[in-house]
Amino acid sequence: MRLGSGTFAACCVVIEVLGVALFLRGFFPAPVCSFSGTEHQTESPAPEPSAGAISNWTKLPPPLFSKVVIMLIDALRDDFVFGSKGVKFMPYTTYLVEKGSSHSFVAEAKPPTVTMPRIKALMTGSLPGFIDVVRNLNSPTLLEDNVITRAKAAGKRIIFYGDETWVKLFPKHFVEYDGTTSFFVSDYTEVDDNVTRHLDKVLKRRDWDVLILHYLGLDHIGHISGPNSPLIGRKLSEMDSVLMKIHTSLLSEERETLLPNLLVLCGDHGMSEAGGHGASSVEEVNTAMILISSAFERKPGDVRRPKYIQQTDLAATLSIGLGLPIPKSSVGNLIFPVIEGKPMREQLRFLHLNTVQLSKLLQENVPSYKKEPGFEQFKVSERLHGNWVRLYLEENSSEVLSNLGSKVRRQYLDALRALSLSLSRQAAQYDVYSMAVGTVLVLEVLALLLLSGPRALSGKAELDVPLPSPAFSLLCYLLPLGLVALHVTVCTSAGGTCYLCSLPWLTAGGVMVLISTLLCAVLSALTGMFAGGKRLSKNPPQCNSRWSELDLLILLGTVGHTLSLGASSFIEEEPQTWYFLVNTLCLALCHEIYRNCFLGDDCAPQSCPHAGEDFDGVAAAPQGKSPGPDVWELDRASRHPSPLGALRGPERWMVLASPWLILTCCRLLRSLNQTGVQWAHRPDLGHWLTSSDHKAELSVLAAVSLIMIFVLVQKRCSLASKVAMAFGLLGIYCYRVAIGNLLFPWQQNNKDISKGITEARFVYVFVLGILFTGTKGLLKSQITADDFTVKTVGLWEIYSGLVLLAALLLRPHNLPVLALSLVIQTIMTQFVWRPLRHDAAEVTVMHYWFGQAFFYFQGNSNNIATVDISAGFVGLDAYVEIPAMLLTTFATYTGPVLWASHLVNFLTSEASRPAPETQASGTLCLCTKLTSTSVDGAKVANCHLLRLRELSPRWLSLWKGPQSVSSECVKSQHKEDGIPEEGLQVGVEAA
Repeated sequence: MRLGSGTFAACCVVIEVLGVALFLRGFFPAPVCSFSGTEHQTESPAPEPSAGAISNWTKLPPPLFSKVVIMLIDALRDDFVFGSKGVKFMPYTTYLVEKGSSHSFVAEAKPPTVTMPRIKALMTGSLPGFIDVVRNLNSPTLLEDNVITRAKAAGKRIIFYGDETWVKLFPKHFVEYDGTTSFFVSDYTEVDDNVTRHLDKVLKRRDWDVLILHYLGLDHIGHISGPNSPLIGRKLSEMDSVLMKIHTSLLSEERETLLPNLLVLCGDHGMSEAGGHGASSVEEVNTAMILISSAFERKPGDVRRPKYIQQTDLAATLSIGLGLPIPKSSVGNLIFPVIEGKPMREQLRFLHLNTVQLSKLLQENVPSYKKEPGFEQFKVSERLHGNWVRLYLEENSSEVLSNLGSKVRRQYLDALRALSLSLSRQAAQYDVYSMAVGTVLVLEVLALLLLSGPRALSGKAELDVPLPSPAFSLLCYLLPLGLVALHVTVCTSAGGTCYLCSLPWLTAGGVMVLISTLLCAVLSALTGMFAGGKRLSKNPPQCNSRWSELDLLILLGTVGHTLSLGASSFIEEEPQTWYFLVNTLCLALCHEIYRNCFLGDDCAPQSCPHAGEDFDGVAAAPQGKSPGPDVWELDRASRHPSPLGALRGPERWMVLASPWLILTCCRLLRSLNQTGVQWAHRPDLGHWLTSSDHKAELSVLAAVSLIMIFVLVQKRCSLASKVAMAFGLLGIYCYRVAIGNLLFPWQQNNKDISKGITEARFVYVFVLGILFTGTKGLLKSQITADDFTVKTVGLWEIYSGLVLLAALLLRPHNLPVLALSLVIQTIMTQFVWRPLRHDAAEVTVMHYWFGQAFFYFQGNSNNIATVDISAGFVGLDAYVEIPAMLLTTFATYTGPVLWASHLVNFLTSEASRPAPETQASGTLCLCTKLTSTSVDGAKVANCHLLRLRELSPRWLSLWKGPQSVSSECVKSQHKEDGIPEEGLQVGVEAA
């Protein structure tokens, strides 16, 4: 049965998509949520438990607070408030924490620690998934049950100022709002001034119940210059004055109200040591949360240390404080210190409402909920609570009632923690069965593609699918039955928690049949391949082809890295893998260079067996290894003879020293930015350079790096591009001085810090000019196809334009990364790839390895927190989505992009470079075929040697025979070489 390659490819793509979808469905399980939705908001709350008595507490408790103000400071790390920075820059907040009526907490934010998922966690109490990282760029309307929706349904008037993400999540929920964009990180002043300017007017009014303020300036400063920037202290002082203004206004208003007010100071996430966020480091997940209210009485001498809570606990606490039902998907606990001053009956009532909500959520998401310890504790607590209510209604005020109340409260708190832990564990539980099935499908298709690729890419572009033998057919029939039995066993033992087990049996059976069919196809292809291998072994090829040590390293290194990605630890520490591979590659190149220089090339070009007798200096074929007349292959070294023996003087020493120079550069770059997980917290040169005390050293290093970039890039550019490159690099230094990163030699410090928009746009003009010049050269080369010089110069100018753009977007302490990248590219090109004659495949893989290594040399990692989004706003005075995304992507992947661009330049320049020795070697090999069919072997040999003399003077020394050949020989040789008909006569005359 024959199958077209197009049909085969389409089927493979469809199955691959199915396998990847199954794997992602298991890797990103469905979040814990309530399936009853938000349409049942009017349902009555759970009544107070009772044992033989009738309780009159069947409604929601009244609100605890009159007004609530939520002051959310983006990226408010816990040590910014409770550490030395808080004591120094936030004195009023520190006073409230230590002596005021407040409760202080370190709220842990679950990853992903980006803004939109954290707002959802604060308002819904649920645990967002990693898919919300993508939604963070364009937040959709939040349909999940939340505090804002509940408050609006209860008639609360809500006002919001700040990050426009809130407006996108809760449209038509605010009676008044003013949103500011959160992505323009270059702005850290106006973005907060637009929030504060409304405060005086709003605080004087009394027509609102909830006020939400989201300040972005602190987060933007972190993205621009990190948590150690001097701008951090100024911003914290500004936030402290805003907090004091709000608190004093709320205190003055409480004199005329019956209920106290609540002020919540919190952060949505923390800030890493690099200034970003999104991952799970301690600095990113630990945020400050302070609840301030006159209801929280503090006795003299009462010292309260910040306690650890979950960020999701705020939703349940705000709901109770506003007299609202707790959101149905909340997995958080009521923050008990908020209600500990209330009577015992009210405390137990609040705790009971929270445990009822969590138990219902557990029943909807965990089939075996009755076996969960939290649910059992909840039932015991509810029963004890009923006994306490019965004693209370009997007006029994004895010590027994007090002790029983304390016991019930402890039991409720334990049940809350257990229920919340069970739900959180359920949200992070992987569906291993679905992941395994998806992985098997993907691997089977990949194996089938590898085995069928040569036939699918042949001239017929068809696959001959053999019909299996009867015994093989029986195996293919039994295999689906075994997989279905395995599926039944897994689904029976898993208790319905797997996605595949929830599918209809017909669909799941189809998946099992598909897996078995693919497995049979793979086995059939393997059988055919081995059968073909046995037939070929009867007539083995006579060619001498073998793998070098470098080839084996490249193959094993690439395959080993791919396999290592199956373990999470190797993914977290992938930088160490690439550092090891690059260093090993340098040592392998060193071995190859020294062997060729000092021991000689043990893989010298082999001579043709028939013509070797007539050459002096060309060795004959080894005994017993005479190649066949129609088949002759040379190994890599034979196809590319190494000219290292001909090198003399400084060039030879540079070739010998090149691997060690590359190793030294890689070691310096590794010390510049610590990355990964285990070593990311350790100090490095980057932290030392970016500190305010070493700005002069950073300025010198940046200037030297920019000069090196100009020297290494300009050599192949046109004059106009050289001038543009020089002015562009000068503009980059001026831009960094303008924003306060660097200093001019005559400056002591930066007094006038600006956004550097004019300087950055000045550089963009030269970047576009260089790119335009290079593109024009490429278009010109398409018209004049033979002009390789124009094409290579055009490609190089495009590459130099990308280098100039990278120098603008990278942080100043990363400019040495760019400079040393160019140094390594120059060394590899001049002293490794060309002298050793590496083929295109080896050069391509080496570029890929170095590109990946330089991705991590920049300080990047597989954590989203290392993405420098400030690069997307260089030269922009407003948020423009497309340019910001493109610039951020380019700045993040500068290493791989520049190395890929250099690869294109190298391969193009090598294709246009004449390689006479390689051509001579190929013509020498062609002699074998001509000799086997010629009657007069001597004429053919002489003819071939004449061709060698035309190609390379070096081969002339090999010839010591007669100088005359026949015209027929020249014609045959020129026809083999593809010379036009009009050139044959010239060859005959030359003969």
